[in-house]
Amino acid sequence: MASVALTSSCSLGFSRIKSRSLPSRSGPNPVFSHLLLSNSTSNNSSFIKPLSLTLTPIILNKSIPTNPRELTVKAAASTPAAVTPPSQQPWQGAALKPLMASIATGVILWFLPVPSGVSRNAWQLLSIFLATIVGIITQPLPLGAVALLGLGASVLTKTLTFSAAFSAFGDPIPWLIALAFFFARGFIKTGLGNRIAYQFVSLFGSSSLGLGYSLVFSEALLAPAIPSVSARSGGIFLPLVKSLCVACGSNAGDGTENKLGSWLMLTCFQTSVISSSMFLTAMAANPLSANLAFSTIKQQIGWTDWAKAAIVPGLVSLLVVPLLLYVIYPPTVKSSPDAPKLAKEKLEKMGPMSKNEIIMAGTLLLTVGLWIFGGMLSVDAVTAAILGLSVLLVTGVVTWKECLAESVAWDTLTWFAALIAMAGYLNKYGLISWFSETVVKVVGGLGLSWQLSFGILVLLYFYSHYFFASGAAHIGAMFTAFLSVASALGTPPYLGALVLSFLSNLMGGITHYGIGSAPVFYGAGYVPLAKWWGYGFLVSVINIIIWLGVGGIWWKAIGLW
Repeated sequence: MASVALTSSCSLGFSRIKSRSLPSRSGPNPVFSHLLLSNSTSNNSSFIKPLSLTLTPIILNKSIPTNPRELTVKAAASTPAAVTPPSQQPWQGAALKPLMASIATGVILWFLPVPSGVSRNAWQLLSIFLATIVGIITQPLPLGAVALLGLGASVLTKTLTFSAAFSAFGDPIPWLIALAFFFARGFIKTGLGNRIAYQFVSLFGSSSLGLGYSLVFSEALLAPAIPSVSARSGGIFLPLVKSLCVACGSNAGDGTENKLGSWLMLTCFQTSVISSSMFLTAMAANPLSANLAFSTIKQQIGWTDWAKAAIVPGLVSLLVVPLLLYVIYPPTVKSSPDAPKLAKEKLEKMGPMSKNEIIMAGTLLLTVGLWIFGGMLSVDAVTAAILGLSVLLVTGVVTWKECLAESVAWDTLTWFAALIAMAGYLNKYGLISWFSETVVKVVGGLGLSWQLSFGILVLLYFYSHYFFASGAAHIGAMFTAFLSVASALGTPPYLGALVLSFLSNLMGGITHYGIGSAPVFYGAGYVPLAKWWGYGFLVSVINIIIWLGVGGIWWKAIGLW
């Protein structure tokens, strides 16, 4: 007899049992719950005394009782057994220590004396903004929840009105980023992502480094044609990179991120800010830099001039940064000689493109075409993305329920819009202009050579981007002031304008919110926030060295100074 015992002790009284044999029957081996009653009682007793009840599932080999109705059970009054109290539920709310750190940051700054020239509202908003940034770094709650708390605090304290706090939810960039995640869903769901991923692997997949470089230079080739880094990264390369990672067995959240995904996501993000800096039309805010430069120094930066000055340091950065990350944050799978062959076999098994793949491919071509030529048709990037998503929804390639299930998209939309709103009002309240004027006075009074003065200005301009969630906002707030003081201190004006323009892209790599491609790649979930910021700072140092070092030599050679 095979048995598995489940034991429970309780006090019961049983009525007298008639003593007679129960008939039996033979049959197959049934599995059921059997009662084993055990107690020491007198044979002449009218009742069975309180006893221990053991429930034992067993397998009977020969017979089962066929007339169990003669067994009658009746509850007896007795003292109930002690009940073990249920275990306490784990705390489901915020992580308290990070939450306290975030609140303490805001409270301390709130009660510090307000500097001369800064309004009370600006100082209060700065304290809430920095508290939110600390919360985003330490993550006592998901990022969207932290950002919502920040907006709530700004409204509660009357620092911002409700309409001001939530104004950035009408900004096109957060929506373009959310739409990119919906495109990625269709890209992967239809199998088109896998098909393209296997094509890439079949051509470049014998090594992870080769695969990474193929993506980096593909993105750089598209950069001058697609003026939105959010659209370029989110609409085209995020779906492709995610498909490659999944195809190589590297998934977010299951412990396989470091096989390929972590390195590839971070590499594609960091190189997207480099390619954006190389062409006037590679980022939406670049023409703003050119316009501000013209209004300040009365010299026009043309497309060719920009590309000529940026091409050498840009190519060096595109070569160095992936290799640097490969060394300091390496994928665990570095080479796979059989991968191209296996990828070709997978492609053969997939067969011809399905109807949904064809629709997805056509929609992608339509959207990218509008991103490239939309300027001539007065169609902006987010409108093109909405049109593309509409096609996917109408044809059923992607359903609205699937879009609603993309929690990362909605979370990213929330925290990115919140940071854009707070950073924008820091500028409107005059804090950024106060900061720029203070820097100008301090650096101008040092009496240094123009090279050293310009170097200090460059670092201050670059790393002040921690306070911005938009390259355009940073450029609009600080570009003119910094270019003016640099020129006044002896920096060649045209050189100063170009360098600040290039850095206005490169500085986007230091955080997960500093440029449109940042929330796209960070939201994929492959790289922890601490590593994102840490490696972002390290890469920023390398980029500054390359662009001011190698770039400086190149600019001297072409006569910029």
